[in-house]
Amino acid sequence: MPKPSGSMLNLSMSLAMEPNPDPEHHLMIDHRMPQASEIDPRRGRFPCCIVWTPLPVLSWLVPFIGHMGICREDGVILDFAGPNFVCVDNFTFGAVARYIQISKEKCSICPQLAAYRSEEAYRQDEPSRDLSTWDDALRKGTQEFQHRSYNLFTCNCHSFVANNLNRLAFQSGGWNVVNLAVLIFLKGQWVNKASMVRSYLPFLVVFSLGVTIGGWTFITFLAFFTFLLVGWFLLGTYCFRNLILL
Repeated sequence: MPKPSGSMLNLSMSLAMEPNPDPEHHLMIDHRMPQASEIDPRRGRFPCCIVWTPLPVLSWLVPFIGHMGICREDGVILDFAGPNFVCVDNFTFGAVARYIQISKEKCSICPQLAAYRSEEAYRQDEPSRDLSTWDDALRKGTQEFQHRSYNLFTCNCHSFVANNLNRLAFQSGGWNVVNLAVLIFLKGQWVNKASMVRSYLPFLVVFSLGVTIGGWTFITFLAFFTFLLVGWFLLGTYCFRNLILL
């Protein structure tokens, strides 16, 4: 009986030393360990961030009002853009101007969160499935808002982001459209100087023209408009809690 050659022995030994290539094992690793991603404004990637951009016309009058979205772990932006529609990887009103990256250490992702107004919807939406990751929570929030009607004054992009932050139990939850707007206004980081100019220059131009042409009449109108807009959301959030949906 012929003896096996040296090359055949080496091949058999190398095969014996290799771990069993279990494809199911690799899939589990890929699922549990998503590919790390860094903030990249050029590609529109903001991992685990809240993002903001100015709105046409409305932000020209009230510059702290804008459009908001929340991002997956891979940086893809999700935003509630219209009735029964959550936009994926195509921020509805242009490039991101400001962002806040959320620390996962300040979140508590679990199937039973604190009681919020939309908790019943959480329970009805696949109650047997655990929220084990950031993306699981956002997936459930997206599924819920894909069956929601959009309304600027009662159920808007801020409602979508607040809903997801409560689902993630970020800083113990309790998020709404008002404290979320304050958070991005006070702590939001500008992408670059150009984004700052893009956000405030139209307001400065409109305000300057309005004062030049209309004087105090324009200032009075602008103050009254801002008062009504801010007052609506304050009342709807803290006094008549069924007005602003989350």
